[in-house]
Amino acid sequence: MMTRRLAIAVLMMAAMTSAVRAQQPSGEVHVLESTPAAHARIGLKSSAFFVRFDRPVDHIKSTLVIKQGDKVIERLHPRLESAPEVLFAAAPTLPPGNYVLHWAVITVQGTKAKAGDIPFQVSDQ
Repeated sequence: MMTRRLAIAVLMMAAMTSAVRAQQPSGEVHVLESTPAAHARIGLKSSAFFVRFDRPVDHIKSTLVIKQGDKVIERLHPRLESAPEVLFAAAPTLPPGNYVLHWAVITVQGTKAKAGDIPFQVSDQ
């Protein structure tokens, strides 16, 4: 139920920013927001992950990976029906610990590629 609400909220925000996207100059891809946010502490039941960018990205060629140190914990599969500038995926429940959501995107035009990390912590409290 929470994943559905989050997906609806993401899609609504995407609709509100479409006019801004049309005015963006071509250049580097930038992260506008994410869940979890950088350095956030999330609960054990959190399973929805998304990264919203300032322009549309290629959902098929882009990746989301949850890592702990150098170890890949989970390769997430971005949902193709999410907003054009949003990578959205569900993940299994993670045990308490420190993690990184690693993302790698390429723009829809296929001209700009970028990757980054969003550190977060899972806590049972």
